[in-house]
Amino acid sequence: MASFPTGVVVLTAFGEDARPRGLTVSAFCAVSLEPPLALACIDKTSNTLPAVQHTGGFTANILATGREQLARRMATKLTDKVDAIAWRRPTSKIGGPILENDAAAYAVCTLRDTIEGGDHWILIGVVTEGEHRPGVTPMVFSRRIYT
Repeated sequence: MASFPTGVVVLTAFGEDARPRGLTVSAFCAVSLEPPLALACIDKTSNTLPAVQHTGGFTANILATGREQLARRMATKLTDKVDAIAWRRPTSKIGGPILENDAAAYAVCTLRDTIEGGDHWILIGVVTEGEHRPGVTPMVFSRRIYT
């Protein structure tokens, strides 16, 4: 599976304490145009999962090229990993921080379905808000290398 190139996404949500949470995922894709649906896969032991459940949604930040350190940092279990990142709140209360300077695009999703898939949950969300930054290239991950 490491040979399959994927985009690099930081999935974010706000916890019960209103603090931002996030993690790096490589399993993210569009599911449907009508209605607009996207899916992300998240480990069952993720520290971000309770925040996604609390807010009833998530924000998928599609990282821009050159954000390898951020991708690696967000893949850790550190509790302060969002502290030094510039972000803003989405328009709705659903979703998580939008990474202003680090994302090539983002999609805010309202959680629609959660499906068990082995040691992960497959989250399917209705896209309610999104944007892309013209001229900003998204990062790609393949064979454990960011390009």
